[in-house]
This record gives sequence, structure tokens and C-alpha cells, in this order.
Amino acid sequence: MNNIQNIGKYFILLKQVLTQPERFRVYTKRVANEWETIGLNSMGIVGILSVFMGAVIALQTASNMDSPLLPKYTIGYITRSSTILEFSPTIISLILAGKVGSNIASEIGTMRVTEQIDALDIMGINSASYLILPKLVAAVTILPFLIIFSMALSIMGGYYAVTLSNLCSHEEFVYGIRAFFEPSNITYALVKTMCFAFIIVSVSAFYGYYTKGGALDVGKSSTQGVVWSTITILIANFILTQLILL
Repeated sequence: MNNIQNIGKYFILLKQVLTQPERFRVYTKRVANEWETIGLNSMGIVGILSVFMGAVIALQTASNMDSPLLPKYTIGYITRSSTILEFSPTIISLILAGKVGSNIASEIGTMRVTEQIDALDIMGINSASYLILPKLVAAVTILPFLIIFSMALSIMGGYYAVTLSNLCSHEEFVYGIRAFFEPSNITYALVKTMCFAFIIVSVSAFYGYYTKGGALDVGKSSTQGVVWSTITILIANFILTQLILL
């Protein structure tokens, strides 16, 4: 029953968030700040994860190719397909749900318990739109670039892992990357990423916005935001895969 009430409150909050902003100039400045907070500050962890995960995918593929009938370019093909279809859009989004989502929930939750949100409402400002909409716009627009960055680094990590280990030649790996390539897979990955970005911000902001109590409750809201955004991403991933790929 409580979860059903939360779903209703979530959509009411979304309606409030997506109302037309009063002053676009203020919102554009806030979006620019959120690009830095959500996007640029996440490049380090995204880069490290992408390089090593791409290397692991390539090495595991190479180690499991026992049949001599399988050509070596399969290593590059599987590394590329795994990275574009699942690893970069989904796994990186799950990691960002923890990093970005917890930050959003704790930031808005702290403003709620310190009555800063109440002060905005008293001044006649749409607090939900002012606090959440710039984060939504920034996340939906910057995360696809982060995922493209992740794809490139992951494939590069796989390339260096297998070529330096003499498990695959440069020509074979590059041929595998280019073999049977479908541009629609990139579109699929970016559509998923934008949906996941919306989920991360909206779910985390929801739990932060409705925080009640003190500092301890801010921590609980942050945890709930991460948990539920992660679960929602997994469900959305299944639904989007069914709708787009099948």
C-alpha cells in the first residue's frame, strides 16, 4: 500500500517538476552547473571502469575460444557487441545510480530537513521544478556522451588487453569490431541511456524531496533512492530490450 502511494506521489511530483519554468535564464545557469556535477565529475570513474571491463570481456572471450573453428576476430566482435548493447549503457548507468543518485537524494533531502525547500515555496518559487528540472535536463543530455566515451574506452581496453597478450592480432581484432556492425545498436544504447538518466534523477530526487526527520533520515532517503533507481533501471532495461530489439 505504501509503495502504491509512493508511485502516486512520484507522478504528482513529476507533473510539478515539468511545469514551465518562470525564468529560463536562471535554469540555464543551473543546467550548466549540473553538467559539471553529473557529467564531468563522473568521467574519471566511468573511464577506469570502462577500460578494465573492456579488457576483462576481451580476455574472457579469448580464454573461452577452445574451438579452432571460431575465427580470432570473434574476440573483437563480442567485445564490441557486449560493450555497446549492455555494458556501457546499463552497467555504467547502474554505477552512476549509486554515485549521482545518492548525491542528488542527499542534497535535496538536506535542503528539505533544513527547511530551505519550505523557504522557496513561501517565496512563491516552484521548488520541485527549480531543484529537479535542471538535474533532469543535464542528466538526459550529458549521459549519452558519457556512454559514448565509455564505449570507446572499453573497446580500446579490450584491444590492448588481447593484442599485448598475443591472443589476437591488430588486424583480427579491428576486423571483429567492424564485422556485422549495425548502427541501430548505437541508437538502442543511447535511447536506453536517456531513459536511465531520467530514472536516476527523478527517483533519487523523489526520495530526497519527501525526506522527513533529520540527518539520519537523509541517509535513509539516499539509500532508498539508489536502491529503487537501480531496481527501476533493471526493469526498464528488460522492457526496452523487448520493445526495441525483439
